[in-house]
Amino acid sequence: MTEQPFAKGHGAGNDFLVLPDPDGQLHLTGADVTALCHRRTGIGADGLLRAVPTARIQEAAELAQQAHWFMDYRNADGTLGAMCGNGIRVLARHLVDTSLAAPGRLTIATRAGLRTVHVPADPYKDIRVDMGRPALPGPDTLTVTAGGRSWPAVHVDVGNPHAVAFVDDLAHPGTLGTPPAVTPAAAYPHGVTVEFVHRLTPHHLELRVHERGVGETSACGTGACAAVTAHTRPTRDAVSGTYRVDVPGGTLHVIAHDDGTLQLVGPARIIATGTLTLPEQDEHRANYPV
Repeated sequence: MTEQPFAKGHGAGNDFLVLPDPDGQLHLTGADVTALCHRRTGIGADGLLRAVPTARIQEAAELAQQAHWFMDYRNADGTLGAMCGNGIRVLARHLVDTSLAAPGRLTIATRAGLRTVHVPADPYKDIRVDMGRPALPGPDTLTVTAGGRSWPAVHVDVGNPHAVAFVDDLAHPGTLGTPPAVTPAAAYPHGVTVEFVHRLTPHHLELRVHERGVGETSACGTGACAAVTAHTRPTRDAVSGTYRVDVPGGTLHVIAHDDGTLQLVGPARIIATGTLTLPEQDEHRANYPV
């Protein structure tokens, strides 16, 4: 057995396990991740964040000169994730709290590219992430179905895929115990995160989310950005400003700039640290889920 330090943290209730891997020697299968994230037989989390030097990640090695740390993000079901807005804040908070990075401006590599995180020294202050410019790649005709109802939706890419539907009541999608149906399904061969958004005012939204590979979660940072992007799509000439996005676990803010880029602002709390007991690592264990 191998002893592995870990931290448990959350961003507006969206919770994660953080595993520091400064030597790049920790190899996790999908089954490992699922077991650790299980709510009853593991520690429990919506996802797992491995903090590993970028130079140790073959797919991102070219980014090593710009970002020392890479966020190896896995969903609770063990599948790979490209980007996670709440997760990257939690990861950054942990790196600063453990002196693996200095407070201030921190660039982290992800499977969606580089993201700059602004981390205050005070662990109780919000963290700001430069999320880049979301894309609206289509398809133009998209439908989401849940709770016996259907809505038109907007496809937004924030480094990961989202289908955003606007609803009159957040209760209408039902329990979200299973993934909402999205048509055409061929648009998302690897699944999609679905947001149900209720407009309160032009700069105040509330949402529920069913995350790909996880289920309904208390918050979704990329989902908040996707919701603002879909919300402002009809008025592209007036999208700049700060948008409040209420989620079941709290409140996030999205700052939209004139150039189309977004910043995500929200809390990140480390609530526990400890040591995990992992199976022995060997050269036959896959570095990615199987």
